[in-house]
Amino acid sequence: MADLSNLRILGFGNPLLDISAVVEQSVLDEWGLQLNNAVLAEEKHIPLYKKLADTHPVEYIAGGATQNSIRVAQWMTQTPGMTAFVGCVGTDAFGEQIEAAARADGVNVQYMKQSAQPTGTCAVLVKGGERSLCANLAAANCYDKTHFETPPIQALLGAAKVVYMAGFFLTVSPPTILAVGEHCATNNKTCCMNLSAPFIPQFFKDPLKEALYFCDFVFGNESEAEIFGTEQGWGKDIKEIALKLAALPKRSGHRPRCVVFTQGKDPTLVACGGVITQYEVPLLPKEKLVDTNGAGDAFVGGFLAKLAIGCGIADCVNAGHYAARQIIQVSGCKIPAEKPAL
Repeated sequence: MADLSNLRILGFGNPLLDISAVVEQSVLDEWGLQLNNAVLAEEKHIPLYKKLADTHPVEYIAGGATQNSIRVAQWMTQTPGMTAFVGCVGTDAFGEQIEAAARADGVNVQYMKQSAQPTGTCAVLVKGGERSLCANLAAANCYDKTHFETPPIQALLGAAKVVYMAGFFLTVSPPTILAVGEHCATNNKTCCMNLSAPFIPQFFKDPLKEALYFCDFVFGNESEAEIFGTEQGWGKDIKEIALKLAALPKRSGHRPRCVVFTQGKDPTLVACGGVITQYEVPLLPKEKLVDTNGAGDAFVGGFLAKLAIGCGIADCVNAGHYAARQIIQVSGCKIPAEKPAL
């Protein structure tokens, strides 16, 4: 077992290999996909991955929303052993590629490995700097709570101070999420979750509600927030939705729930203790924007890096903005070679 004395941030989620390409509108139309959206692959999407690689120059990038955030958090901390990640991969070349990439970024990955399904992939279709995601979970969908209960994973959980899970994991292992939440509440640790995509609050209402009960921090963007508010009957006012979400019943009383909604270039909103605070986003010249894939993940990574060392909300948001700004200047969620200037 690796030395866990520096571990602060632990993620549970879906490790995926991103297959990224710049595409024409006709490709999006062919597969029924929209920019600035994320969906789970249906049967009709399965041929997409091979066809994309056959017809376009593609990049293969280690991804998955939670793993991206953990990789960025590790880069932002610049402290060995600060982060770990748990998920499920296949016993195949893609699985080996993802593990090697994550470890190269300094993350202590502890994957459940199985041979029934191949390692999951995500088509990243980029047009005009914006992206559409179509995820074929495959092996990631096989994660089982029995792996969570093994001594190595329990050791990670015991050592971590902050645990983060994207909402996407709600489609895979709600029992694991609830067990994580209960551990955090009982031990006064910080539990964080992301709404992740409009389909999560739309079609996974019950598991999301159960998970939010344990969450100290909830992240999302404006489109996810709007869908959440609509499904709750709260309307579409993002500030009101943030305040009402922050005020929902909560298992742990060691801190009030904070809701953090990003809005692209518009101010980031933080609702906490009945108060909304706005944080301006430093503008990036349009010519420097490469693609927005991973921007939200990077924001969370920067935020968690500061949260884990006890910084205030303003410093956490500032770090989130910084990290997102770096990631949207490269293709995919690639960790910069240089140290963060923050």
